[in-house]
Amino acid sequence: MTLNRPEPPILGGTVSLSEQSSIVVVGASLGGLRCVEALRRLGHSGPLTLVGAESHLPYDRPPLSKEVLTGEKTLDEIALTDSEKLDDLDVDVRLGQAATSLDLAASTVKIASENLSWDALVIATGSHARRLAGTQNISGVHVIRTNDDVAALKDELGATTNVVVIGGGFIGAEAAASARSLGCSVTVIEAAPAPMSRGLGNEMGTVCGMLHTDNGTDLRVDVGVEEVVAEGGQVSSVRLSDGTSLDADVVIVGIGSVPTTDWLAGSGLSLDDGVVCDETLAALGGDGRVFAIGDVCRWPNAWNGETMRVEHWTNAVEQSFTVAKNVLAAVGEAMAHSSVPFVWSDQYGHRIQIAGRPGPDDRPYVVAGSVDDRSFVAAYRRGDSLSGVMAIDMIKPFVTGRRLLMQHATWSDTLAAYAPTPA
Repeated sequence: MTLNRPEPPILGGTVSLSEQSSIVVVGASLGGLRCVEALRRLGHSGPLTLVGAESHLPYDRPPLSKEVLTGEKTLDEIALTDSEKLDDLDVDVRLGQAATSLDLAASTVKIASENLSWDALVIATGSHARRLAGTQNISGVHVIRTNDDVAALKDELGATTNVVVIGGGFIGAEAAASARSLGCSVTVIEAAPAPMSRGLGNEMGTVCGMLHTDNGTDLRVDVGVEEVVAEGGQVSSVRLSDGTSLDADVVIVGIGSVPTTDWLAGSGLSLDDGVVCDETLAALGGDGRVFAIGDVCRWPNAWNGETMRVEHWTNAVEQSFTVAKNVLAAVGEAMAHSSVPFVWSDQYGHRIQIAGRPGPDDRPYVVAGSVDDRSFVAAYRRGDSLSGVMAIDMIKPFVTGRRLLMQHATWSDTLAAYAPTPA
């Protein structure tokens, strides 16, 4: 196999911390928690503070739109840790206290009426759901981002509920599948030609749309939302750009998310669709003392050189380890973060997996299985290179493609890897 694998450069590091330096991690979800755990595992013995806007202990978010929404799992069952484990780590946990500002000159983060001092700061505030303009005061309109969001939505779902899902991305598609499993009548509205087309393109997005129609969900594409109509403050219908009006007892808005950086305005950090970082995940403008991870981090990925912000579970975990190492690294020894983006989604009993970064002009080719069977692997070609892989219900062949992406395999090597084995 021909490989063209760049070596991650050694970069960064303008500050060397002592074992007793104070580290504050803002954001108590998956990335923040894993970073705290990694810092202790790597030997940091100084003060460590974990700040979270939610009152709940860190929990796993992917099940929210699936098992939690359907009632198969509770908040306790998706918890990522407990108070005893955090006590063992000797972490000062501040829950229900969102950070409101950052003062780089004073090296403090403000939460409520208190200023937390730090020698190094990790920003892991993630993202928040984008709201649909004009719906803020309408009952029955929901987003899915937190456990509290899902708890409120669950209370309104029943077997006779008319549900309109606005947005056909991951969250919208998963919510639609969950609502259908509860017996609801579900319509998905997608402005693009196909659901999930932003990451998959129209061809594979159309295939994912078949999962909706296979399971009785009404899928409307190439159409926008003109108005969410309310009667007496309660949603009653959704009016579309083609003149159609849909009855709606519940509306689920899944139109993307926004990195949570409002509290950083005026801090001196570089902000542009997230916290802009260098290859080591050190925030630009932070003098080597501030790092970012997860949904909020925008960095030049050493895997392919593209600057990106990745809203995936795996990315938050991988970046938390890199940042923990780089926070504690000696001056000049921080490592660039290299990662092949990877995400999965469970819809209607099928598992969809996606790896890489296929562009809008990259062509997908089915290299294993069959679209008709809803079980296949598609490989995306960019010139003579593999840029991404997507699979439905073919886990092992998908792993092959993900490994090829890590190795920067050529297109001919990709085809060879999926060639049938001679009898």
